[in-house]
Amino acid sequence: MSVQTWTFIIVGLTFALYIGIAIWARAGSTSEFYVAGGGVPPIANGMATAADWMSAASFISMAGLISFMGYDGGVFLMGWTGGYVLLALTLAPYLRKFGKFTVPDFIGDRYYSNVARTVAVICALIVSFTYVAGQMRGVGLVFSRFLEVDINTGVYIGMAIVFFYAVLGGMKGITYTQVAQYCVLIFAFMVPAIFISINMTGNPIPQLGFIGNMTDGSNMALLDKLDQLHRDLGFAEYTSGTKSMIDVFAITFALMVGTAGLPHVIVRFFTVPDVKGARVSAGYALVFIAILYTTAPAIAAFARTNLIETVSNQPYADMPEWFSKWEQTGLIAFDDKNNDGNIQYVANAAANELTIDRDIMVLANPEIAGLPAWVIALVAAGGLAAALSTAAGLLLVISTSIARDLIKMQIKPDISEKGELLSARIGAVFAVIVAGYFGIHPPGFVAAVVALAFGLAAASFFPAIILGIFDKRMNRQGAVSGMIVGITLMLYYMIKFKLGGFGGGTPDQWWFGISPEGFGTVAMSVNFIVSFAVSRMTAPPPQEVQDIVEDIRLPSGAGEAHVH
Repeated sequence: MSVQTWTFIIVGLTFALYIGIAIWARAGSTSEFYVAGGGVPPIANGMATAADWMSAASFISMAGLISFMGYDGGVFLMGWTGGYVLLALTLAPYLRKFGKFTVPDFIGDRYYSNVARTVAVICALIVSFTYVAGQMRGVGLVFSRFLEVDINTGVYIGMAIVFFYAVLGGMKGITYTQVAQYCVLIFAFMVPAIFISINMTGNPIPQLGFIGNMTDGSNMALLDKLDQLHRDLGFAEYTSGTKSMIDVFAITFALMVGTAGLPHVIVRFFTVPDVKGARVSAGYALVFIAILYTTAPAIAAFARTNLIETVSNQPYADMPEWFSKWEQTGLIAFDDKNNDGNIQYVANAAANELTIDRDIMVLANPEIAGLPAWVIALVAAGGLAAALSTAAGLLLVISTSIARDLIKMQIKPDISEKGELLSARIGAVFAVIVAGYFGIHPPGFVAAVVALAFGLAAASFFPAIILGIFDKRMNRQGAVSGMIVGITLMLYYMIKFKLGGFGGGTPDQWWFGISPEGFGTVAMSVNFIVSFAVSRMTAPPPQEVQDIVEDIRLPSGAGEAHVH
């Protein structure tokens, strides 16, 4: 059977599974819609968290970035994984004990202020829309290649699927759908990795194949072979870094604290029954995430080696079928500058004849390696599962921010539960439409700003949450000032150096030599300083707020044996 037939079968079966789960687990109350009734078992929540967090960026883009950046791509691995550890240890248990459904809900109550709540809602919407636009584009990209439809048609199909289970099921439907999506995406990521590792290194464990020797008769280590291929083509060695140490540190840290401040990940810890469940599910999620994250560098190296050996200095007329299929999507392009009919793939931009979109590396990897059609289709289903699971989590954050944090908490406090549930569903519909619009008309910056969503979360949420938990003296004036200054500074830097606004700027004009991807670290530091300074110059928070902060830091059950 052809790849397209297999894709229809496998993607069709997985979609039927997702929709079936959404119908089975549809939400009947606001508690089920927002936090799945708080009754999700930790292992299921761990899988759902892993699926929610491993977006199209993790599944499709990360190995592609590492594949082209080599050693420098390691910042994404370190930042995203480290951020998850930071979230699990410093935020999740305390937020769960505080007992609020959303990040703006926590900030509004902790800082006893609707102004703080509104600022948090605006930050949540900016971060979530920035992030979700990339997910919808990823869905369109997968559909356009494997179902051979227009990218826009692919986005429409993705919108319809997400609309169905996010609007109907809320968090309850999304949680159990994400458990299924985790199983699909991890199977789809690992199967081709194992096949290719056996083919190239004789080792069925990709992580060991990555540091092993080639079986092509050269007896060279895979990474030595890749370094040699890079040298021959004029590229920097795959295993050498070109970024400055300060920028590596800034990007890693921005991704770490940005991950810990992502509202759609934090909300997952409200879906378990208690604080212990939050800690346990965080541990499970880390194990489930590690399976993909330790495999990504291996896939990056396998794909890069296979790609160079397949295309470099080869006749264009002899290119395999996958090459022309990807050419049709516009994500790989050949321009025969010297009219010799051979593909010159070299570092020198003037002589280079091949343009490759990094996002195709994971999706095209099984085709480049000549794996069976069903494996290629499985990867398509995995890419869709990754993009759709994260899109659903983000859409829920957007709808909850509108229904709960704006309407219920501020505009119409006496709204009935039925009315609140309806407004949450209407909010989800609105969010799906906006996300779809960005997927179909991607502003030039969408691909560029998915990583920047982490910088925005770091610059706005992280200090307000961490100070809200660990600093009793932090008041609403400090938190609101810090969030506004932090996110404004990050947006200014992003617009100037990434989007060409405010007169634009070049890398040699970066402040402190830090790239826009890493600037969240600077903006976050400014947020901390402003928050702290303003809070010390204004009145302390009310005593009852200070008592709540004291209480959420005590472990459950602590102090109960004392005689009062």
